[in-house]
Amino acid sequence: MRDLHNQIHTLAELKASGWKSETVKQELRRNLIHKIRNKEELFPGIIGYDKTVIPQVQHAILSHHDLILLGLRGQAKTRIIRGLVDFLDEFMPIVAGSEINDDPYKPLSKYARDLIAEKGDETPISWVHRSERYGEKLATPDTTVADLIGDIDPIKAAANRLSLADESVINFGLIPRTNRGLFVINELPDLQPRIQVALLNIMQERDIQIRGFNIRIPIDVFMAFSANPEDYTSRGNIITPLKDRIDAQVITHYPKALETAIQITQQEAWHNREDDIVVQFPAIYREIIERTAFAARESEYVDQKSGVSTRMTITAMEQVISSAERRAIINNENKTTVRISDLFHMVPALTGKLELVYEGEQEGALKVAKHIIGKAINQTFKNHFPDPQSKDEQQKKTYKAITDWFADGNEVNLPDVVPCTEYQKELAAIPSLAKLVDEFGDASNKFETFAWMDLVLESLHQNSMLSKQDLDEQNVYSDMLGSMFSHFTGFGEGPENFDA
Repeated sequence: MRDLHNQIHTLAELKASGWKSETVKQELRRNLIHKIRNKEELFPGIIGYDKTVIPQVQHAILSHHDLILLGLRGQAKTRIIRGLVDFLDEFMPIVAGSEINDDPYKPLSKYARDLIAEKGDETPISWVHRSERYGEKLATPDTTVADLIGDIDPIKAAANRLSLADESVINFGLIPRTNRGLFVINELPDLQPRIQVALLNIMQERDIQIRGFNIRIPIDVFMAFSANPEDYTSRGNIITPLKDRIDAQVITHYPKALETAIQITQQEAWHNREDDIVVQFPAIYREIIERTAFAARESEYVDQKSGVSTRMTITAMEQVISSAERRAIINNENKTTVRISDLFHMVPALTGKLELVYEGEQEGALKVAKHIIGKAINQTFKNHFPDPQSKDEQQKKTYKAITDWFADGNEVNLPDVVPCTEYQKELAAIPSLAKLVDEFGDASNKFETFAWMDLVLESLHQNSMLSKQDLDEQNVYSDMLGSMFSHFTGFGEGPENFDA
């Protein structure tokens, strides 16, 4: 019956085809069962929910339940709900010209009833694609009952010289126009309580009432909602009678495993620029970006009730790539590799998406962002290299040759835009650094080897073993003790402290 939409154009032909009418929830259930049996991917692009959220959504559909996805921002709630459209039949027959997708066997609107009464089996049939059976409304304070349910249209009545008591003057809202389909309300708590009341009949009695008409119009619709748990206290709430009528509440979550988070960002971020500049992104640096999100979700400076969206790491990766890309353009290079300095250029992606516990001057957000990036770098480093802070003397000696070289007065300057050859020359001058990376690192080529070397220097700084001056586009690493003494220049009893 797959090609019926190309063959059937009248009610008589529809009856002869053997097509049967069913509710939208029956249809969703039937198609879900078919997909499960055929081992089809149910929610393409949704990663990390295979054992938690996805099974619960399946249970709701199998139970004919309306549902709400409850979770913090950036947890793919809307994407999951929109994916439910794929569980509908590809095409559905309606009475041609119907505003509310009238079932040819069970017409609801006055228009459809009158047309069938007039033409009988010759009533024209049209077919609606499943993409047209989806309706969505973002709950905003100005949303009205008329928007969702409908109202009397006095202009229509005047134009057609109809009485206001005539059903033909009804202007149907978004929900009845999605009859026999899916309707979604995002950020449900933002909907005013008196508007939420208007949904009660739809959720339980499965009908709507239009103001001014003493009739109930049965509506067949699968209702889904999304909400942020913080919204219950900060902006509004879901009224108790409505919560009671929503059959299934599914809790979403952020990626629990680092590998899952990396996979999500890799899938969503714009990293294949398809230009003449190739930006290599070492796997270790992808790990650092994801650990930034994990660190932010544990940070005492970040408001955890607000959440740390997965969109943060996606935009962070894109900005890191752009930083490397910009450097390559400046130096007229067609190939470059992401460096530590590029990671700190993802700060704008963090400051715009982190809600701080204590709101203050903008520098506060910048400091928190850099602190979180530094923490992520350090955690990643310690997963691959010996801990510089270990009490084990043997582990401490791992970095002695490097720190001794800096203690002899040597410095390394790695400006943001230094060309690749100079960047490699600076790092190669440090004794034992390349050997250390060969022993503990996991570089896949020469370019990545230098990125790992860069990581070691920054991590030693994060562990207070090297000093770092970060001014303008200069990143100068030097001896920690020597740097401390240089800060005291000009103090004490020397002649430089006295006026001439």
